[in-house]
Amino acid sequence: MSQQHTAAPADDSAVATVADRRDWWRDAVIYQVYPRSFADSNGDGMGDLEGVRSRLPYLRDLGVDAVWLSPFYASPQADAGYDVADYRAVDPMFGNLLDADALIRDAHGLGLRIIVDLVPNHSSDQHEWFKRAVAEGPGSPLRERYHFRPGKGKHGELPPNDWESIFGGPAWTRVTEPDGTPGEWYLHLFAPEQPDFNWEHPAVGDEFRSILRFWLDMGVDGFRIDVAHGLVKADGLPDLGSHDQLKLLGNDVMPFFDQDGVHEVYRQWRKVLDEYAGERIFVAEAWTPTVERTANYVRPDELHQAFNFQYLGTDWDAGQLRTVIDRTLEAMRPVGAPATWVLSNHDVTRHATRFANPPGLGTQIRTAGDRALGLRRARAATLLMLALPGSAYVYQGEELGLPDVVDLPDEVRQDPAYFRGAGQDGFRDGCRVPIPWTRTGSSYGFGSGGSWLPQPTTWGELSVEAQQGVPGSTLELYRSALGIRRSRPDLGAGDSVQWLRAPEGVLAFRRGDFVCVANTTGESVTTPTYGRVLLASGELTEAGDETKVPADTTVWWTTA
Repeated sequence: MSQQHTAAPADDSAVATVADRRDWWRDAVIYQVYPRSFADSNGDGMGDLEGVRSRLPYLRDLGVDAVWLSPFYASPQADAGYDVADYRAVDPMFGNLLDADALIRDAHGLGLRIIVDLVPNHSSDQHEWFKRAVAEGPGSPLRERYHFRPGKGKHGELPPNDWESIFGGPAWTRVTEPDGTPGEWYLHLFAPEQPDFNWEHPAVGDEFRSILRFWLDMGVDGFRIDVAHGLVKADGLPDLGSHDQLKLLGNDVMPFFDQDGVHEVYRQWRKVLDEYAGERIFVAEAWTPTVERTANYVRPDELHQAFNFQYLGTDWDAGQLRTVIDRTLEAMRPVGAPATWVLSNHDVTRHATRFANPPGLGTQIRTAGDRALGLRRARAATLLMLALPGSAYVYQGEELGLPDVVDLPDEVRQDPAYFRGAGQDGFRDGCRVPIPWTRTGSSYGFGSGGSWLPQPTTWGELSVEAQQGVPGSTLELYRSALGIRRSRPDLGAGDSVQWLRAPEGVLAFRRGDFVCVANTTGESVTTPTYGRVLLASGELTEAGDETKVPADTTVWWTTA
């Protein structure tokens, strides 16, 4: 018989809101909103907080537990808001503090929690501290809050060391002193408009503990920490002695990343967070060489979660996936932290496009590939991710099956890495194109005045309007999966899986009376019929005690 690949929504009576549950973050599904690309309330082509607020009921109905907002602070927007000029103000392009307050209150009223981005590794060069540091000249106490150094060479014309920016080029920029002469250099691991803080200076720590309290008093439920691995630099800022340093990232402990000193910062932060009721949390964006080093960030007196970038970077391959799943669970178990699972975010090519291309190309891909194949694999990968113990992250638009927009014209690109040449690939704009809500309109329901990045003409058929209530659509697959997950508290709980024997290229595991089977091969496979099908990402064929699982398909069963 033919098995449909959607399931009825979970019984509402079995669904508890996040606010009703303790340790909510251990198995939460957290939805990332990129505010400029989510919803535009005033028709200026740019998403804003009021737009996000208007779409909160959609996120509640989708079935997520919390919303993580990318930065909306006052910023010159040299790097899409990750260059912060004022950590206690909302940039006018997104609204104001009253809008932030209303969003937080409405979210809580809908049973959703709010996590905000925090950017502690660097500020904007328009931050008041940095502007004064430059204006006051050498010897200014404000320069000690950043990494200012004299240059090398006869006239100080060479950078202080050989570090390279993640966005390409040297990690140092020379300032012009108040008297008009070339002067000291300052460190910026990213764009020149993003000078790195000196976390050895006590004023920096004092300031950020105050910033934490400001937003906690506003009612936020936690913080996602940008570049959490980058705050502390090795003593003396030693030369790395290598060019093409980006190739080393993620493979070695660098003198500017994953230094042991960062952990004292987070122990201090945890004390602040624990002063507040309501189970507030920290989530680390920590790019480390191994999941074992990632586990250092989530020890009991530090942060609560850390993104699992090793999982995000894994190909759609059963052997590779099983290895990273096992290593992740083993690494998190000794520190008592939940594993996290993520497939897409605002910095990488959407997984519907990554999986549409041959394996081994990394997380930033410039070609569309086989879109039908990519979507099929993306749907299957989502069900696999949501069946694993721990917390899962969903990036806006993935529930619509959106591909990356790989053919944006050069003249519309805004990723600063794109313009610096030798750094990151610079094609992050492709995953940041505003998402479609309706079949038609100047921006497919994003707003009344177009969108800041052009949307493909195919966006309408991928919109919420086009998929809502349509059996088999990717949106309804996500809604069903999240409903089932919420109705079965054991699904996200625990710290292990029981692997089952399966054909080559197939993952199968049991968790209590739940069984997940993921076929990562390009051919149908026959597996035992483990019980009643809860959900499948493709159409199954059941025949007695055997089930034919199509290529690139994941199935959920219950044996109860």
